[in-house]
Amino acid sequence: MLSYIKRSIEKVLKKAVSQFPAVILTGPRQAGKTTLLRQLLGASHAYVSLETPDVRAAATADPRGFLDLNPTPVIFDEIQFASDLLFYIKEKIDEDRSNYGQYILTGSQNLLLQEKVTETLAGRAAILRLLPLSLSEIMGESNAQFPWETQTSTSMIQPNIRDMLELMLRGSYPELTEHPNKDASLWHASYIQTYLERDVRTLRQVGDLTQFQLFLRAIAARSAQLFVASDVAKDIGVSVNTVRAWLAVLEATYQVIILRPYFSNVSKRLVKSPKVYFTDVGTLCYLTGLRDVDHLIAGPMSGAVFETFVISQVYKRLLNRGIEPNVYFWRTATGIEVDILVEEQGILHPIEVKAIATPRPSMASGITSLYKDLSSQVGKGYVVHMGELTLPLASNVEAISLTRL
Repeated sequence: MLSYIKRSIEKVLKKAVSQFPAVILTGPRQAGKTTLLRQLLGASHAYVSLETPDVRAAATADPRGFLDLNPTPVIFDEIQFASDLLFYIKEKIDEDRSNYGQYILTGSQNLLLQEKVTETLAGRAAILRLLPLSLSEIMGESNAQFPWETQTSTSMIQPNIRDMLELMLRGSYPELTEHPNKDASLWHASYIQTYLERDVRTLRQVGDLTQFQLFLRAIAARSAQLFVASDVAKDIGVSVNTVRAWLAVLEATYQVIILRPYFSNVSKRLVKSPKVYFTDVGTLCYLTGLRDVDHLIAGPMSGAVFETFVISQVYKRLLNRGIEPNVYFWRTATGIEVDILVEEQGILHPIEVKAIATPRPSMASGITSLYKDLSSQVGKGYVVHMGELTLPLASNVEAISLTRL
């Protein structure tokens, strides 16, 4: 049995259970959803997994009888396997809307769940997302703040670059974190196969799993680059519409984060080329064939891996607060770019990512250009690097260690 790692989302989850009749916790397989719920609610809620065929069949054949046999409060794990049960859960909830925390539901397929939840549990359920562990959770700092939220300059740890790179190669899934001697490549190979067989196969947009696996690797090779669907389609021999549909599958099953360019005009964000990042950097490393630190350092993917890691950290920590992340990148027509813009309460927080241990003033050039060109309210900028130093690089731009983010 894995020891429990305290999750940053705990406070938000407890609040949701106390204020909504149902709570839906979604996220990729193996992110720790079941472990979290059994840790926090195991003493108060019964637990039923809908993944096993016999239980799934019982829930489908006689949903009202199934709910009578499993009275509230109850956790139903992997609800997408019996999603029609949601209609009958709604019926039960409507008998007493003031009874909070009746049903706790988990799922790993947002594409299938969202449609049914919108139809049935709108206004009755809080929806939260749990991704693999953040660095702050791994380091025991589950309540860590972003640098723009605190005046302190202390880091959680003094970083060792090699240790950080090892962590990136392995990824942030709880099982790999708890078992440092487990072979990460074998684990990710098994994870990808399970993902293809159990999640992708059930989605109507995917027919050929072998072709889809080629698509996965093509997306990984383009991490941190502008995503051009026609280029991917040409490389793997499918249509542009297929590429777009498959990218939606990856996003809906929580395998990727799609970053769109920032424009003051919101509608423009939807039509310009986005960037695609894997939710877990270990998955990215596995798909691109990275197996050891020396290979990572010397190879052409080091910058993309570090950028993916930083973006995933920002994204996870915002989700763990129950916030829908408003995260973008900024790019001019001449190619000047800022890797991350975090929009909170009308203020943009710029972050540039550099896979280097020695920050230099020139690394702040993208952020200083942003200050000149963008009329929106922009806060202090940060250049996140692999070293230990905290120092000013330009007016209102500071270099900070990864561990301060």
